[in-house]
Amino acid sequence: MKVLITFMTALVFSYSLNGQIRADSSMSFEKFEYQDRSYRPSYKKLIVPTVLIGYGVISLTSDALKDLNRSTKYEIGEHQPKHIKLDNYTQYLPAAMVYGYNLVGIKGKHTFKERTIIYGTSQLISAAFVLPLKHLVKEERPDGSNNLSFPSGHTAAAFSSAHFLFREYKDENFWLSLSGYPIALFTGVYRTLNDKHWVGDVVAGAGFGILSTELAYWLFPWINTFFNKKDSKSFTMIYPVLDSKNFGAGMVLNF
Repeated sequence: MKVLITFMTALVFSYSLNGQIRADSSMSFEKFEYQDRSYRPSYKKLIVPTVLIGYGVISLTSDALKDLNRSTKYEIGEHQPKHIKLDNYTQYLPAAMVYGYNLVGIKGKHTFKERTIIYGTSQLISAAFVLPLKHLVKEERPDGSNNLSFPSGHTAAAFSSAHFLFREYKDENFWLSLSGYPIALFTGVYRTLNDKHWVGDVVAGAGFGILSTELAYWLFPWINTFFNKKDSKSFTMIYPVLDSKNFGAGMVLNF
């Protein structure tokens, strides 16, 4: 638990510290055109993910929240809902919707290449949070299948995808930008209904997902500069694809 608290403190400190960095003469980025506020770190953008992650961390030791976890598991067991595996797919659906909306002519904030860089970055960051924490915390799953319950990787992927959709469309079509969150919520709820995660795991996963996408947008101007170093029109992005039993990678090629 002390290791986890130290990790979270370092995370918030490093994000806050980096938020003070400003481009100066030593940063000779070509085509550094991204002065939009959406790429700038903001303490306000930390509030929601910090609260969600904080709840999840506290749920690991708080007797009251542990009781809530157990009572939720008991209630689910009483009703014996049918286990479905849609959550394996809905975790990525909001991100797919971003590309779908663009295909039908509803343009978002970025081009295909730019949004793929952002989404790929968010998934890499999410994996960097989730995978080590699962092995550090070693919380047993509700169904007893293993000790990799905290945090929920499916929920992190779902909320990073939903927040990606929100960030892409919030300025162009606000109501449309919210359409990914119900899908992400469905994914999180079904992680508990399928007896794979405690409530605290899911809440923390949502926080890590949102935070991962926020960090991806903050890093985007620098990463995009790297990809456009030589004005190359070709583009390759590899990003992780996770579920409870498998680890893989997706790849996007653009010529």
